[in-house]
Amino acid sequence: MRPDDPNLTTVELTFIEKRIEHWIRFGRPVSDRVLDKRRRLLSFIPGSTFGFIRWAANDYGTVVSCLAMVRTVERGTAFQSVPFVWPGGDLLLDVSGWSQVKHVLEVIDQIERFGFDPCAVSPDHWRHVHNRIIAGQEPRPYTQTLHAAWLKRARLLS
Repeated sequence: MRPDDPNLTTVELTFIEKRIEHWIRFGRPVSDRVLDKRRRLLSFIPGSTFGFIRWAANDYGTVVSCLAMVRTVERGTAFQSVPFVWPGGDLLLDVSGWSQVKHVLEVIDQIERFGFDPCAVSPDHWRHVHNRIIAGQEPRPYTQTLHAAWLKRARLLS
């Protein structure tokens, strides 16, 4: 696929030291285009899942700390708008504030320690994590049984 393919979902990443940092925690981009020394564009094929972190600070400290899990969609499919993501995607998880972002990062680390690729985790699990963290509760761990059920369901849907 070409970077300008209209079926791709594009994410703008920015890095301005001690001011703005946008980065992908996990995901498999098919294109990585450098715009200048501070900005890049990553593109993802439909059906991809990625974790996108946005952080910003001013002279007094952190002013923005957000983490979104986005699943890219086919053109013509309903989607939510997500800052710096074009055109948008299926928003599986969206938290803000450092304590919630940190909690989700710990969940991602745990998933990786259990041997799962966060890109391959069931979208329903990310929704579960979102709902539990927003409610101030601990999410259930992602297990081999849940993953096997997700893989079977995904095969049936394809």
